[in-house]
Formats: sequence, structure tokens, C-alpha cells
Amino acid sequence: MSTTVITEHPAWYETPDGEPVRVVEHQGAAWLAHWERDREHLLFHPLDPDVGEQPSVAYTSSIDLPTPSEATPLLDELVCLGTVARLTNPSLWDAVTTALLRQVVTAAQARKRHRAFYTAYGRSFVTPAGRLALAPSPETVLDISDDGFAAVGAKFNRTALRAAAEAYLDRGEHWTTLDAECLIKELVEVPRIGPWTAAAAVADYTGDFSIYPHGDLAVRTWADKAAPGLALPRAEAPFEALWHRWAPDRTHLHALTLFTLTWGSNDLNGHGGTRNH
Repeated sequence: MSTTVITEHPAWYETPDGEPVRVVEHQGAAWLAHWERDREHLLFHPLDPDVGEQPSVAYTSSIDLPTPSEATPLLDELVCLGTVARLTNPSLWDAVTTALLRQVVTAAQARKRHRAFYTAYGRSFVTPAGRLALAPSPETVLDISDDGFAAVGAKFNRTALRAAAEAYLDRGEHWTTLDAECLIKELVEVPRIGPWTAAAAVADYTGDFSIYPHGDLAVRTWADKAAPGLALPRAEAPFEALWHRWAPDRTHLHALTLFTLTWGSNDLNGHGGTRNH
């Protein structure tokens, strides 16, 4: 059975050969993650001289998908992904920053804003896909002027990013010790981080998509595109209710959400929606 990598995070780029690559920070050190399409394997290359253990990859099999008969058209598409490999975001700060930059815009707009912000203010490295950057540090974010945010299309996000940076410098180390539910509760106490942003950030950081905001526009969009004949609810609340009815336990809910977002990330990147090769 094939393995498909999910590249929903906007920090993924492609090499000239079309293979996904991404720079991440793990335990203070930078790594290049490189998906080798032929081997269906995610390789890690250290970018700093002193590194510890490499970041982790989570694998979810299609056997974890739920089996409601009414969802068959969607499940028939998702099961073709085989096993989904996902690079668990090793940086909580990156996860929070990314979720904040996704607020109130489409996935395409968020990707453009994310890349501009990281390129302008983050620590960068030469990679097979060009120069790629990590998330600007909290200290850097607090030093960016209003004009600096506006220059990269992030003027709307400046207040939230500054509040998050201050909170992370104060409580970030404590946050990394919390379980997913407690971390969400802590994050929503930060100004401009609502339940959607907190859940999206924590799902990215933990790799647990049973806590993802399941009525999210991205989930609704890709589910509808994968199975247009299902006539899924358009509104967030009824869609989320249907999603939870199809997947009433956490294992199924995680898989259903993860696979739908994987289908979408492959479709968005021109791989046909079902396979990465």
C-alpha cells in the first residue's frame, strides 16, 4: 500500500523535481525535511552544527478511517491515499504563528502571507528548493514595526502576533508540558487567539487531528471537492455535527480529518487528489 505525505502546512515547498521540502526547528536546531517520492520516505538533514534527535513523523493508516455507508463516496477517495505520513510540527511557536497567519483568509492567501513573513524575518537556509526560513522568533516579532508587518501583508495579524509573542516568552516553556486539551485552554487566554486558532495550532503541534476545528473551511472545501455528490452541509456547525456523527471516536475522527486535509494538499499541489506519485 502506498504512503502519502501531507503538505498542508504552508512551510512546505517543492524542489525542481517536485519533491516536498520544509525547514523546521526542533530543540533549538534547524532541520531540512525532504520527502523522497520514489521511496515514499521522509528524510531529515541537519542544518545546524549541533543537533539532537531528529523530528518525528506520524503515520496513520487508512484502516483507521470510519466506515459509515453514507460517506462511501468520500471514503473511496480517501482510502486511495494508503498510509498518511505527517511531519509533526516540532515547534509550538511555529504552530501558533502559522495558525494566527491563517486567520480570516483562504488557504492560498495564508500560504502567501506565511511565506512572505517568514522570508522577511526568519532565520533562513539554502535548500534544494531555494532559501527557506524558520518562523521569526518571538523576540523578532516584538521588534517588527507596524510598517514592517504591512510590508509583508500581515498588518491584520500584528496585534495577535505581538500578544502571542509576549505570552510565549512568558509561558511557552510551560505550554510544551501540557496535554492537548489543557494547551488549548491556555492558548485561548491569549488575546486574539480564539478556539479555532488554538485548536488548529495544537493539532499541528501534537499531530492529533481529533482536536482540529472540524468545521474549518479547508475540511469542508476538500470534502466537498473529493465527493461532490454527497451534498455536504455548507455551514460550519451542521458540517461539524455530520463529521462527528460519521466519526464518533477520536481514532476515526483523527483519520477522517487528516486524510481529508491530505487529499486537499495533494490536489492543491497538482498531484490529483489521491496519490502523491
